[in-house]
Amino acid sequence: MESVELRHVTKKIRSRLVLDDITYQFEPGTIYGVVGPNGSGKTMLLRMLAGLIHPSEGEVMINGRLLHKDISFPGNMGLIIEHISLLPYLTGRDNLRALARIRKVASEKDIEDALLRVGLEKVMDSKVKTYSLGMKQRLNLAQALFERPELLFLDEPTNALDERGSESIRNILLEEKKRGAMIVLTSHHMDDIQIADVQLKMAEGRLY
Repeated sequence: MESVELRHVTKKIRSRLVLDDITYQFEPGTIYGVVGPNGSGKTMLLRMLAGLIHPSEGEVMINGRLLHKDISFPGNMGLIIEHISLLPYLTGRDNLRALARIRKVASEKDIEDALLRVGLEKVMDSKVKTYSLGMKQRLNLAQALFERPELLFLDEPTNALDERGSESIRNILLEEKKRGAMIVLTSHHMDDIQIADVQLKMAEGRLY
């Protein structure tokens, strides 16, 4: 399983400092819950870990490999982040099939199992344009999980879900932890953060 290390990572966008000299190591089989006010840098932290943005200073190491030099992206990653594009005129199942063509590691059974696991059994063959916000969030989680990634970076994973749905998602994350995955999640819901082994705070781009 993979570990991720940030070494003095700073990110500036124009003149704004969004991540400020962060050094931290994330270990496998651990859930990290990150809390902080809007604009504190939580989503930017996940984007940095996922390789979606480059540090202005510092290094991101994935299992000893330098991100953006030795590797372009973490190789075995599941991601929920703002503005993920779901294809509205495809079904939930076909959305995952389209993603599966990229890495070619997930089978039809993996796709169906992930959809069942997040509670989309009744609508997996319906077009995503007919989904509620909660169903779309469940599909977001299915796409993050279906390839059994070692790294999970999840921005507000229970957003738009009721308490029953949120509890189901938290149980799935605990199962993923037992499998050995490293999970970094942000949330405004303390019930989500309370399942974390390590609780971290962000403020003004700093991680505590």
